[in-house]
Amino acid sequence: MIRRMTAPSRPHRFCVAPMMGCTDRHARYLLRILSRRARLYTEMVPTGALLHGDAGRALRFDAAEHPVAIQLGGNDPADLARCARLAEEAGYDEVNLNVGCPSPRVQRGCFGAALMAQPALVAECVAAMRDEASVPITVKTRIGIDDLDSYARFRDFAGTVAEAGCSTLIVHARKAWLSGLSPRQNREIPPLRHDRVYRLKREMPDLEIVLNGGIESLEQAGLALRRVDGVMLGRAVWHDLWLLAGVDRVLFGDTAPPPERSEVAGRYLAYAKRQRDARLGELVRPLLGLCHGVPGARRWRRTLGEFAHRRDATVDAVARACALLMPSAGPRFRPRARGSA
Repeated sequence: MIRRMTAPSRPHRFCVAPMMGCTDRHARYLLRILSRRARLYTEMVPTGALLHGDAGRALRFDAAEHPVAIQLGGNDPADLARCARLAEEAGYDEVNLNVGCPSPRVQRGCFGAALMAQPALVAECVAAMRDEASVPITVKTRIGIDDLDSYARFRDFAGTVAEAGCSTLIVHARKAWLSGLSPRQNREIPPLRHDRVYRLKREMPDLEIVLNGGIESLEQAGLALRRVDGVMLGRAVWHDLWLLAGVDRVLFGDTAPPPERSEVAGRYLAYAKRQRDARLGELVRPLLGLCHGVPGARRWRRTLGEFAHRRDATVDAVARACALLMPSAGPRFRPRARGSA
């Protein structure tokens, strides 16, 4: 059991991580139904997608998603500054710079985690974005890369970007190996070093520090919040969306009970019906984790997955299937008390 916490004014107290292939605008809408308080992040958006692609489509989001941040990937200060301005004009609440992704594609562009080797360049990027946009400029990083992984180097990196105007540092508490490990392995194999993030907060108390990596429950999040300003969860939320339903009560002290799963699905499907330019598979995918861990969850995923690949399927057909799989009056799919007081 978790003691309910009353939250001070910390904009990053609980965040859902930017995840490629996961946190698109449809998924974020569903996440917002589950929690009014969590801070949401887009997938990483490369600067080229905004400057040379369909910027309107890449920046699109629903007003219900606030507070929502856009994560940018790039290494050119001028390009990042232009993109930060576009993001602010589009209405985003924050611009986050990716200095943590170790994927080979990102490395070929010389950004993401590879930028940890160039703290002066990261600082230049942050300063350029600060000059062009008035929304907070934040950085998501690792604790090190390859053999450049000492605490002293990590602290110097944090100090350099903070002096440039970074208001919040989000730290995945693992180093990244830029060769030899896949992105998935980089989320699991390098050992977690929460102690380094906690130490950084002690030594730099004026910098808002958000801990990412290895937090699997609201209980663990609550314990971490005694030592840092915020926590960020990624895959734990994506695989079990109902974890998010307890955030407002457990970590922010709200008294309203969470909605029924059937209510969440109904509200999301009403949104899905309004999306005329989206493929059904894109709209169905966020729902797959809604019933994780309860009887019938496998059938739920299988049935929705089949709809996502049928050319003749419609949102109305998915809604009818959801009503059959998850009857509002039945006890099978009532919310678990996970993370409740």
